[in-house]
Amino acid sequence: MIDHVVTLTGVTKNYGALTALDNVSIAFPKGRFVAVMGPSGSGKSTLIQCAAALDTPTSGSVVIGGVDVGPLSETKRTVLRRERIGFVFQSYNLLPSITVEENLTLSLRLAGRRPDRAWLAELVERVGLQDRLRHRPAELSGGQQQRAAIVRALAGRPDVVFADEPTGALDLRAAAQVLDLLRSLVDDLGQTVVMVTHDPAAAARAHDALVMADGRVVEVLRTPTADALATKLTRLGAL
Repeated sequence: MIDHVVTLTGVTKNYGALTALDNVSIAFPKGRFVAVMGPSGSGKSTLIQCAAALDTPTSGSVVIGGVDVGPLSETKRTVLRRERIGFVFQSYNLLPSITVEENLTLSLRLAGRRPDRAWLAELVERVGLQDRLRHRPAELSGGQQQRAAIVRALAGRPDVVFADEPTGALDLRAAAQVLDLLRSLVDDLGQTVVMVTHDPAAAARAHDALVMADGRVVEVLRTPTADALATKLTRLGAL
């Protein structure tokens, strides 16, 4: 039986008269790298916000790590996100006034959790930042900052990592390195990664790609290619 880390069932999200998500049912399997794509306004960002318990659906249910998010208070949702979910953003969101090493463990320390030093050392070695830990974020390249942000997201061993346009601010070489890293974390460590991207080449690094339009998942591509995704997005954009 496939173990799903996040399951959405009949999720609808309305903002006034606008329906951002329309009765979406989708499950994200453990140990998979999933890309979410679609034209502007297709609902991909709203899907991720609901799946990560950052936003509350108008109707339907979201289950994260076996926990139904719906009945939880905001305090318990915050704890759930802190313990079960990692986040990677386009803008890195590293604090400039502290070292890279301090950034990696900040979320854990704020939660009163002791970092697993062996796990952190493995991650730092994997991303090649061993000689950058005492530097401030501004002393790192964009690609190095994003790799540090990925380690921070993984420091607490989350069930799933949500990445929102993680390569949007990077040049092609740095973007390729970050995408290779995300794929290796899934293939080698069994991590689950869900990535929102507008770039077909980036989405082609994933195991699966969800294509969205008008608030719905219109297709799921297994082992997607950049050409196939670009063609589908062009057609959806024309429609």
